[in-house]
Amino acid sequence: MQDDTVLIEAAKAGDKKAFGQLVKEYEQLVYSFSFKICRDKEKAEEVLQETFINAYRGLKSFSGKSKFSTWLYRIVTNNCLMMHRKKSHEPVVSLEETDLFKGTEELQIAHWGETPHDAVLNSELKEVLDTAIQKLPLEYRIVFVMRDVEGLSTEEVGKSLKLSVPAVKSRLHRARLFLRNELNEYFAK
Repeated sequence: MQDDTVLIEAAKAGDKKAFGQLVKEYEQLVYSFSFKICRDKEKAEEVLQETFINAYRGLKSFSGKSKFSTWLYRIVTNNCLMMHRKKSHEPVVSLEETDLFKGTEELQIAHWGETPHDAVLNSELKEVLDTAIQKLPLEYRIVFVMRDVEGLSTEEVGKSLKLSVPAVKSRLHRARLFLRNELNEYFAK
């Protein structure tokens, strides 16, 4: 695998193979992130295509001051926001269909004390969390997914979204409070 900087410079010079290598390297990241934001497989595939079309067209404007992935996150976010504006209602997607909790099945080791009742409660909690995440306003959901799910730093999220670090922290704080309140209502029952 070549260094991103070499691939980017070659792609800027018109090397289509270099750009193809960048697509290959980042397509899973772009698809995964767009799916988590758009919450729909078809929309995520459309955003994936639009993102790389936009990246190809705008590659000469990529200055290298941030990571290439940070630049791609910005393009994905813009594409998801534009799609959201066009189609105002979002379908309900369960967490099992997303990779938001990818790998949790492998991490949950069955123990002798686990009962069918526990399994039902875990499933119910996932549904409650999924519903709460879907209720988040899109601008908070994007920050929440980038920071808490994708694991980007606050600075990277800010660069991607062209927000100040305090603005990112504020949106993230509000998203977490909202989710905490939604889960508190569930546990208070």
